[in-house]
Amino acid sequence: MALGIWKKLSESVVHKNPWWTYKRDEFELPSGKRGEYYYSHTNGSSMVIPIMNDGKVLMVKQHRYLAGKESIEFPCGSVKDGSSYEETAWLELSEETGYSVGRLFMAGEFNPYNGITDEMCHVYIARELQFVGGTPDETEEFELIPLAAAELDRRIQSGEIWDGMSIAAWHIVKTKIDT
Repeated sequence: MALGIWKKLSESVVHKNPWWTYKRDEFELPSGKRGEYYYSHTNGSSMVIPIMNDGKVLMVKQHRYLAGKESIEFPCGSVKDGSSYEETAWLELSEETGYSVGRLFMAGEFNPYNGITDEMCHVYIARELQFVGGTPDETEEFELIPLAAAELDRRIQSGEIWDGMSIAAWHIVKTKIDT
C-alpha cells in the first residue's frame, strides 16, 4: 500500500539565525485537509569519529546549556553557508580536539530528529591524527576523552553517554572500524 504524500502549498521563514532557519509550511493532505508544519531548516552537520593511533576513539566532554550538564560526544558542527560537509568535518575536528586528520572517510548519514528538522548529519571516520592545537569558539570548552570501543559501549549502556547524535553515529561506525 502506497502512503499518501503531503502537498506543500507555501513556505515562509519565521526566524533566521546563523545556525538554523525556523520555517512554516502550509500543506494539504491527500484527503484535501490543510494544515501548517513548523520545522528547523539547516545546511546539515558533520560528526567525526576520530580513531587514535592506539585504536581508541576520541570523544570530547563539554557542558550542554539546555540539559544543564556535561555531555560526552563526538566532535560535530553545523555546515555553514558556502562550506561543505567534508570541510566542516575537518574544521570541527581541529577546533574541538586540536587534531588534524590524515585520512577522512564518510561512513554514513542520518537525520537527528526527522519530525522537527530537515538536517542531515554526515558521519566521518578520521584516521592518522596529529595534534596541532585547537582553537574552540568562545562559547566552547572541551575535555578530550579517549575511549576503547568496549568502554564507549559501556558508557552508552550506563547512560553516561546520552547524546543521541553520538549514539547514532557510533552505531553507524562501530562495525566499520577495527579498534
